[in-house]
Amino acid sequence: MTVSRVARPYAITMWEFSWIERRWPGAGYEDWDQALDELVERGYDAVRIDAFPHLIGVDPNGSFIIESDGQDGDWGAPGDVEIVRPGPALVEFIAKCRDRGVTVGLSTWYKRDRDNVRMRIRNEADQARVWADTLRIVRDAGLLDAILYVDLCNEFPNAKWAPYLYGSDQALPEPLTTPRIRKWMRESIALLRAEFGDLDYTYSQSDQFHLWGEQDVSMLDFLEPHIWMNNPACSSFNAEIGYSFRGREFQSFITRSRPHYLANKPRFDAALTEWIGKAVDWSKTTGKPLVTTESWAVINYRDWPMADWGWVMDLCADGVEQAAASGRWTAICTSNFCGPQYRGMWRDIAWHRRLTDIIKTSPLAAEFRR
Repeated sequence: MTVSRVARPYAITMWEFSWIERRWPGAGYEDWDQALDELVERGYDAVRIDAFPHLIGVDPNGSFIIESDGQDGDWGAPGDVEIVRPGPALVEFIAKCRDRGVTVGLSTWYKRDRDNVRMRIRNEADQARVWADTLRIVRDAGLLDAILYVDLCNEFPNAKWAPYLYGSDQALPEPLTTPRIRKWMRESIALLRAEFGDLDYTYSQSDQFHLWGEQDVSMLDFLEPHIWMNNPACSSFNAEIGYSFRGREFQSFITRSRPHYLANKPRFDAALTEWIGKAVDWSKTTGKPLVTTESWAVINYRDWPMADWGWVMDLCADGVEQAAASGRWTAICTSNFCGPQYRGMWRDIAWHRRLTDIIKTSPLAAEFRR
């Protein structure tokens, strides 16, 4: 199974690390069977999750305390959380997905644990090694046919998710065009491809969009840009409302975001359309299909006093419709809030079904058809 050649586009969602971190009562994933049944009910047939390869590479049967990221969102746990036996947990979850006809995209955010084992990755061979350890466990369980692709690092080379590149999670990201980053991407994928040649590989990204024309993506099987209207790479929306992703600013984001968007709707809608169009052009230039698992409206949102999901969902729907109509995407998400912990969006089953139907019946460029 691959995502670079498909019979039709997949309707994919992102459950990142929440699938295993948010398992306390009421957190949304305490019952995997129920969560997956609800996912299928909404029309999705693919899910992107954090496989925690850096933990599995240390001990697939171990116990790790994962520290909270403190983000303006309900991804993962809001405090420290214990992950026990990550290898067997991954196998169990993938098996439940396959039983329901849901394919799995494996990714990782390299979440920090108390021993900070992610910093043991010192070169591209180390990164390939922890992924190979993870994929062997999946293969030994007879589940490789359920894997849609492998994203070796979320939003590479952002220091928050790839601190091993810099020795710190506070460093400025290195350009994707530098020889070191190109070599890292190329050689890590080549090492994995030598053993797991039937899988598709990528490094997802959320910034440096201005470098698309200069990037070497020859080693990638597909492109995964994360495109939001308020991505600083796409518009000045956040700067205009005084938001910079600090937790203490989330209340002001809720207060200011909707009225500012509605007052400037044509301009911000045009920004989203522009970058969807540029992604289409990137796909055509490189001959690579697009996959997007985080996208369209705003990067951070959550159920909150005075938070209105309506404008967010309307803008997400616009993004889905534009991406689907292009024929360049082989997997499309409806947003990065499509999980049971985001009740304001999750509860609207009809909204999800309308968009997943659009995705799964959308046109597809001939070169991406299986």
